[in-house]
Parts: sequence; C-alpha cells; structure tokens
Amino acid sequence: MIPGSASRPCPCGGLPAGALFADCCGPAVSGETWPTTPETLMRSRYTAYAVGEADHVFRTWHPAARPDVIELDPAIEWLGLDVVDVAGDDTEGVVEFAAHWRSGEGVTRQSGAIRERSTFVRRAGRWFYRDGFVSES
Repeated sequence: MIPGSASRPCPCGGLPAGALFADCCGPAVSGETWPTTPETLMRSRYTAYAVGEADHVFRTWHPAARPDVIELDPAIEWLGLDVVDVAGDDTEGVVEFAAHWRSGEGVTRQSGAIRERSTFVRRAGRWFYRDGFVSES
C-alpha cells in the first residue's frame, strides 16, 4: 500500500461513494487483489494514474495491446472521476468516464477532462483494459 494513503478517500471517488483508499482501489493498485469488474478495474487504473503507480497501469493492460513502457506525467494532478456508463457481459465490458485534471501554476495553469469509452476483456478469469476511444475537453 502507498504510505499514508490508507486512511484517505480513494481518488476514484470510492465504491461505495466516499470509500477510503484502503477499502477501494488500494489493494488492487498495490497488487494484493485483482479488480473483479470492468468498472472496478477502470477505477483502479484511474487511481494508479492519480497516485503515480505505473506498474498497476502496465499489468492491467491486455498484453496484446499494451505499450512497452508506461510513463505517467508527474505534472498532471488528477482531480476526480465521473463514471458515465457501464455495460457488458462476462467476457467484455465497456466503461465510459471523464477524468478531470489540472497542470501548471499561475498563468500557465491548465485544466480539463479526458473523456474515454474504454473496452475491457476477460482473460484467464481476470479483467484487462484493451483499448479506448479518447476525447479531451
């Protein structure tokens, strides 16, 4: 677990809403558990971006589709997550979300949201991120 994070609210907003990091995405991000649904996987991946855990992003990306290296931008501060839609069955799922961010300081400060409709597939009993259609706003 990430030091000092267990008693803080989960960056993903929590399942249930307001859940602590230790009770929500923390165990998945640290590798103690594996997310059991496409939505919990997407939330844990968002959380991994928010707390700088590239390893979780890498290991949850489908091996046939993932890049060789995952580089997280430390200048981006992730501010919140809105889950817009969840659909699917036992082998493939789709989660649409908006991830809010900001970067920079003073007059160079920028902010926005990345909207993505992500596809997740089940492989060997585990969910993996396959791909997504991204739009920035």
